[in-house]
Amino acid sequence: MSTPGSFTAVVLAGGGAVRLDGADKASLELHGRTLLTWALDAVIDAAEVVVVGDPVPTQRPVTFTREDPRGGGPAAALLTGRDALLDPRGTVVVLACDMPFLTARTFRRLRSAMEGHDGAVLVGPDGRRQLAMVLDVARLDGVRPGLEEQHNLALHRLLAPLDLAEVAAEGQEHRDVDTWADVRDLTR
Repeated sequence: MSTPGSFTAVVLAGGGAVRLDGADKASLELHGRTLLTWALDAVIDAAEVVVVGDPVPTQRPVTFTREDPRGGGPAAALLTGRDALLDPRGTVVVLACDMPFLTARTFRRLRSAMEGHDGAVLVGPDGRRQLAMVLDVARLDGVRPGLEEQHNLALHRLLAPLDLAEVAAEGQEHRDVDTWADVRDLTR
């Protein structure tokens, strides 16, 4: 297993939040902390963090960037974030900022599971892959399409050539915030 600081992280925080009437998910609060703060805490062991989204104040030094053109989807955001890393290391952790139950332990489990694979991805109880994963940077670079093809590319298509170990979510790790009902449910 890799040690703290042996990986980098890309936090996806620039989506359109259509089902939240365009609200800035990263700035939504849960128990007095923004969703972005929860995400940054989950990657506390990362040597470097890039947030793909609009800049906001953070307690921890991060690099903010945006995909160009905006609204390119998670695959374009992931690749934009990867390109913004100053020292990409061998492994990059990728997570959506709207998953407040992810922790450093989640990503330690994922990093352990990727041995012998191109990466590992968290899987919810329904069997769906979540936007919480670790990827071998060289393998990701090897499957990336040209710049024009990245915009609106489905994430599952980008990752399809990769051998990703699936790791079952524990507790509420798989929960995300997509609607106002999700916000209400998580704040109870």
